[in-house]
Amino acid sequence: MKRLEAAEYPVQQLPIYEVLLISLGLSADAFSVALAAGAQGFTPRRIFRLSFHFGLFQFLMPLIGWYGGEILARHIGSMGRVIVLLLLVGIGSKMIYDGLKPSSADAVDLSRGWKMVMLSIGTSLDALGVGFGLGLIGKGILIPAMIIGIVCALMTIIGLYLGVCLYKHFGHKAMIFGGLILIAIGIKMTI
Repeated sequence: MKRLEAAEYPVQQLPIYEVLLISLGLSADAFSVALAAGAQGFTPRRIFRLSFHFGLFQFLMPLIGWYGGEILARHIGSMGRVIVLLLLVGIGSKMIYDGLKPSSADAVDLSRGWKMVMLSIGTSLDALGVGFGLGLIGKGILIPAMIIGIVCALMTIIGLYLGVCLYKHFGHKAMIFGGLILIAIGIKMTI
């Protein structure tokens, strides 16, 4: 039996409108988290950090899924949901607490350290499955992954700016709302 060479098995690309729709769907969680995070009155530097990392992880996860295969997606997917739930409930609870105590000086900064990394991973786990699915049906991954990452970064920026606007109009009540959003996302991801 003759072995298929890479040149004999061309990888097809998805139509651009399908990639954009997938990108918007995958960006929904990042947008919601950004909306909640923006309630903290972010600076341009924080907006850049969070949007860059959310976009980067949304770019990397489809690649990992495409190359990693079914076993990796299955193990990370089931365990990741519980980790993300605990993380989002914890951070959301802290934001609600900070919103109820406006004088608190130690508000959660979601654009730094492990909080940012875990949120980046948590909001991009579904992209891992998309990458696996695209690999399974023989579709190309590099261009869709780049578009997914860019769209996610843009949706994160939009979410952060809208969150900042909510904070300006509603003050610390926006942090309470943001905390509730994070908790709701965590619950939704586990159902």
